[in-house]
Amino acid sequence: MVAPSKRARRDAWAPDRQQVIWIDCNPQAGREMKDTHPFLVLSPRNFNTRTSLVIGLPMTTAEYNADNPFAVAVGLAKGRGKPGKTSYVLCHQPKSFDWRIRGAKAHPLGALPDALFTDVCERLNQIIRLA
Repeated sequence: MVAPSKRARRDAWAPDRQQVIWIDCNPQAGREMKDTHPFLVLSPRNFNTRTSLVIGLPMTTAEYNADNPFAVAVGLAKGRGKPGKTSYVLCHQPKSFDWRIRGAKAHPLGALPDALFTDVCERLNQIIRLA
């Protein structure tokens, strides 16, 4: 049996649309998020694989987002010391990151259910009016 090449191992996993991943947001500036956070992927796997970029929305458990009309509550947080807190997708902060360089990894939440993902996309569309 032949061992997979470095490229094959590197390309074995790639984030896909609707998945939640861990992404390191550093360096940050101003009011941007810093450190490692969950991130909802909006871009499709073929784009993410080909470009090494991922487009999506950061997530947080900051409670003040309960009143934010552009934050969607997506359930209870999982992993990294925040279990039991509500997790919010911040629809007003679309970002792109080089997911390979930033060492993105799959998040325990997996992928958002279709209904929640649709809600997130509809709120983002209120801001940027793509469709």
